[in-house]
Amino acid sequence: MEPINKTVASEFLLLGLTDDPELQPLIFSLFLSMYLVTILGNLLIILVVSSDSHLHTPMYFFLSNLSFTDICTSTTTIPKVLVNIQTQDHSITYTGCLSQICFVLIFGGLESCLLAVMAYDRYVAICHPLRYTVIMNPQLCVLLVLLSMLITTVNALIHSLTVLRLSFCTDLEIPHFFCELVQVIKLSCSDTFINSLLIYSVTSLFAGVPLSGIIFSYTQIVSSIVRIPSGDGRYKAYSTCGSHLSVVFLFYGTAFGVYMSSAVSDSPIKNIVASMMYIVIPQMLNPFIYSLRNREIQGALRHLFGRKPFLGLCS
Repeated sequence: MEPINKTVASEFLLLGLTDDPELQPLIFSLFLSMYLVTILGNLLIILVVSSDSHLHTPMYFFLSNLSFTDICTSTTTIPKVLVNIQTQDHSITYTGCLSQICFVLIFGGLESCLLAVMAYDRYVAICHPLRYTVIMNPQLCVLLVLLSMLITTVNALIHSLTVLRLSFCTDLEIPHFFCELVQVIKLSCSDTFINSLLIYSVTSLFAGVPLSGIIFSYTQIVSSIVRIPSGDGRYKAYSTCGSHLSVVFLFYGTAFGVYMSSAVSDSPIKNIVASMMYIVIPQMLNPFIYSLRNREIQGALRHLFGRKPFLGLCS
C-alpha cells in the first residue's frame, strides 16, 4: 500500500497584510508595538498576582494562567511576522507551518476553556459563597487547568495529524500573516473532506461546550444577584464579574467575527483583519481590562511599585 502522505511542499509563503514596500515599516511597527504591549501587560499581571499574597486566590490563579496563555498565543504568530517583514522573506517551512497551526489551536482553545473555568469560579463565589473555599480548593483549580490543557492539546493534535495526510503541490501561497488551519487546507490538492468535517464538528464541540458553560454560569449568577436585597450587595456581585464578562465578550465577539467574515466574504484582507481581531487584539487588551476595572489589581500594582501600601480593597 502506498503511503498516504504525498506532500511535496517544503515551505509555504505567508503573504501577510500587503506586499506594498512602503507600508512594510508601518506594519512592522504596528505588530511590534502590539506584541510588546501584550508581553509586558500580561507579564505584569503574572508578576502582580505572584508577588501579592492577597491575590493568591482561585480567581487570580486562573487569571495568571490566562495571561500566560495570551503570551504564548501572541508568541506563536507575531515574531514570525516581524522576522518575515525584516528579512523580506515570507517563507515558512512545512514543519514550522504545521507547528504554528498546532500551537494556535492549543492556546486558542486553552483561552476558551480558561474563560469557562473562570465563569465557574465566579458562579461558585456568588451562588455558593459559604462553600467557596471548600469547592474551589487548590487541587481542583490545578486539575481544571491541567484538564483544559489536555482537552485543547488533543483537539490540536487531531487537526494537525489530519493535515499531515494532505498533499500540497503547486500553489503554496497563504493569504495570511500566520498559518491558519482553514487557509492551509484550502491549498491542498487532495481530498479535504475529513479535514473540513473535523473543523465544523470537533471545533464546534470544543468551542460550544466552554461557551455553554459560561452561559449557564452567568444565568445562575444573574438569578442569584436579582435576589440580593441590598443595592450595594448587587453592585459588588456585578463588579466581581465585570472584568471577566468584558474579556468573554471580546474573545467570543472577535471569534464570531472571524467566522462570519470567512463565511460571507472571500476577501483575503477582510479575513486577515478579522483574524487579527481574534488572535492579537484580545491578548493585548486583557491585562488592561483587568487592571482598569479591578481595584484589587490596582492596589497590588501600587504596592508593587511602592506608591503606597496595599490596602486590601475588594472589588
